Amino acid sequence: MQSLIRAPRTLALGAALAIAAVASVLAPQPVRAQGGGEQFVALPSYRVGPYGANGQSFYGGFIDYLNYVNLKDGGVNGVKLSWEECETEYNNAKGVECYERLKGKGGVSNGTAWHTMSTGISYALIDKTAADKVPLVMMGYGRTDAVDGSVFPYAFPLVTTYQMQVSAIVKYLASKNKGSLAGKKIAYLYHDSAYGKEPIVALQAEAKLGKFDLVEIPVAHPGNEQGAQWLRIRQERPDYVIFWGWGVMNQTALKAAQKVGYPRDRMVGSWWAGSEEDTVPAGDAAKGYLSATWNVAGKGVPVIADIDKVVYGAGKGNMQDRGKVGSVLYNRGVSAAVVTVEAVRVAQARFGKGKPMTGEQMRWAFENLNLNNARLQQLGATGLLPEIRTSCENHEGSGMVKIQQWDGAKWVAVSDWIEGNKSLIHPLFKANAAQYAKEKGITPSCAKS
Repeated sequence: MQSLIRAPRTLALGAALAIAAVASVLAPQPVRAQGGGEQFVALPSYRVGPYGANGQSFYGGFIDYLNYVNLKDGGVNGVKLSWEECETEYNNAKGVECYERLKGKGGVSNGTAWHTMSTGISYALIDKTAADKVPLVMMGYGRTDAVDGSVFPYAFPLVTTYQMQVSAIVKYLASKNKGSLAGKKIAYLYHDSAYGKEPIVALQAEAKLGKFDLVEIPVAHPGNEQGAQWLRIRQERPDYVIFWGWGVMNQTALKAAQKVGYPRDRMVGSWWAGSEEDTVPAGDAAKGYLSATWNVAGKGVPVIADIDKVVYGAGKGNMQDRGKVGSVLYNRGVSAAVVTVEAVRVAQARFGKGKPMTGEQMRWAFENLNLNNARLQQLGATGLLPEIRTSCENHEGSGMVKIQQWDGAKWVAVSDWIEGNKSLIHPLFKANAAQYAKEKGITPSCAKS
């Protein structure tokens, strides 16, 4: 997801976004920590702009979980969680401004862990966060080669990366064709930004290995004009379309696919093109559409149901629309907060329970996570996200995705956890990391824990 200058919008859309922004401000917010007795979490969020609806759900879920831990457990070993949002509008420059504004407000923590939900903003901050010694956490986005912690000690593309995701999608499609895509044609329809370009090298490697034809088709931001692209898809007649969209681009693509008669059950989107924000506005055009995901939807996960009961029951919910509790992006925000809070717990276990953790201590914790199924069960998050086990050599920690399908009313998982071709993909970003280290004069190193 790359931040770009927003295109002009109609007055009606502008009014709707303004109302959404006001609604988010009206949602209950805790008082930000003023001293060093709380764990302050900086949130460079976005709730307005062309991708504002997506940010509202993600950051709403994130904040609800922080509130949940405070209400349910009194914080982490007695240390209350506090936070402050700063509106980035999904814009790189504003993301950097928010970072500079918030990084010193927590005293001890230096922001705890930065979740920008933007590949562009993450690229802009990756050197700054390293210099300031605070983790940049890119869950399901960001710079893929940051998996190599010996080169990027403060960057964590946790759960899985764009390259591993696209590899898992290829594996899923192969499984529907007796294990081989040889001779098939796949169109890659993508957001023409860092977000959309990030997986191309992996997809090209998969095409060479799997002997299928790859057609790359970019779409300019924000993606509400796709006539030429779908005309080409109709001409190319690909067996499948792998779709790397974001925001309004997603519903536009689904409607365009219906218009040209392309089957939605042969379209597989990325996890940023697989939420209710994408399918509900598309109506019937979305039925049968597939996407990857690293978290499940619904209130069937115990912790999601308990958040709804505890947080919203206390009148402290962050979402203006409570009906979005349990949606894909809401649950994704919760899962990101779960990992962050668990890192605080891991850091406290090593550096002192009952104390706010510094950015350096949090870095150690993110590099030594062991969020296994037993712990996920204790948290009520079984199945919400895959197990995560990190190390200096592997800041990704999982590499797993599921494939889900829109049945016209809800997302339904149609696969178990799938791991991409690690032996093919990991050497690609290892080579990129080595090149980055050479350019920056970095000596790769993994300190002993």
